[in-house]
Amino acid sequence: MAIKIAIETPLQDDVRGLVAELNATLLELTPPEHCYHLTVEQMAGKDTTVFIARDNGVAIGCGALKRHDNATGEVKRMYTRPSHRGRKIGAGIVERVEALARDEGLKRLVLETGDRHPAAWTVYERAGFSRCGPVLDYPDSEWSVFYEKSL
Repeated sequence: MAIKIAIETPLQDDVRGLVAELNATLLELTPPEHCYHLTVEQMAGKDTTVFIARDNGVAIGCGALKRHDNATGEVKRMYTRPSHRGRKIGAGIVERVEALARDEGLKRLVLETGDRHPAAWTVYERAGFSRCGPVLDYPDSEWSVFYEKSL
């Protein structure tokens, strides 16, 4: 069975577990004061759409589109379990986020990621994102790398 990516509520036990893994992974690489996590409850807000990747029903990846205004969306909460990395799941989620943003008429996607996440940089750069200065209200920090893409 192929991996399926679909819009789902993050308020499911298995998705909560996936997000907890994401948070733990980020905290291993970045000081807590430089981690900008959305909680699962925030992810369930009306301004955010969550995509879940599943392999035979098991949640193995996630990502989200958070809308900031009528023109700007943010890629958030991107994660693929180590057991499934290298299979372009992150690329598939970014593709879905971008398609939704385009469908909604957003003009720009932005994101913040860590300075120790080269695999993430590859996903974003292959999807056509370019490095830029700080976006939204994120502080300029040695721990952050910022990307943008015009739609």
